[in-house]
Amino acid sequence: MIFANATDSHAHSLQTLNLLYEYDDFMASIRSMVDLGCGNGKDTEWWATRTTRDDDPEPLMIRCTGVDLGQDSPFRVKYPNLAYQSVDFEQDMLQFPGGYDVLWCHDAFQYARSPLQTLARWWHMASEGAMLYMCVPITQRIHRRQFDYYLPSGSYYHYSLVNLIYMLATTGWDCRSGFFRQSPGESWIHAAVYKSAQAPMDPKNTTWYHLEELNLIPESGKDSVLAHGHLNQQDLVLPWLDHSLMSMAIR
Repeated sequence: MIFANATDSHAHSLQTLNLLYEYDDFMASIRSMVDLGCGNGKDTEWWATRTTRDDDPEPLMIRCTGVDLGQDSPFRVKYPNLAYQSVDFEQDMLQFPGGYDVLWCHDAFQYARSPLQTLARWWHMASEGAMLYMCVPITQRIHRRQFDYYLPSGSYYHYSLVNLIYMLATTGWDCRSGFFRQSPGESWIHAAVYKSAQAPMDPKNTTWYHLEELNLIPESGKDSVLAHGHLNQQDLVLPWLDHSLMSMAIR
């Protein structure tokens, strides 16, 4: 799915952003965030302009960085807590001292040419216990009883819930404590995971068994791995930010 315009893209982001905004302690704990592949910067500005939800709101003043390949900053309105970097999010970026508390990547990760190395780099950019949110399109489906695949220009990989969990866990992101959503009728995978104490591992030597022993995969996938040696999507029952549970078997 490709959004018709920036307004549609931001409206899609807001479905998750508005859920996060309900967690007052979480929002108050954030010192810094980076929007990886920020595009027109509407998501970045959302973070930069957050306030408390009190009767007399106070600005949270989260230090926000938008990262994209555009040469010109997309931020027409200037905020003292908002900056822009014209760089590839797979390469070296200027980092916030102590690391970023939130790494936000909506509709951009599918353009990573080296996804495992990128996720590992982001792990090193994150503060202790930081949250990484990702939203990637599903580019394979069953259409009229046949497998159908498509890829936008600049994308080189198809993502599924299972292979995304495998890559995230292998690069040190805690998927057991994380949140996932893949709703019927929606062509997107959402993931909100946390930086673990486990550093990124060598993918050539990392198995599902290793990841299960390190408690990096969802609890509902444990029996699947122990029984089959791999994770079956139909065995997953996963939580989302609104506390709903999704059984992937019904997809």
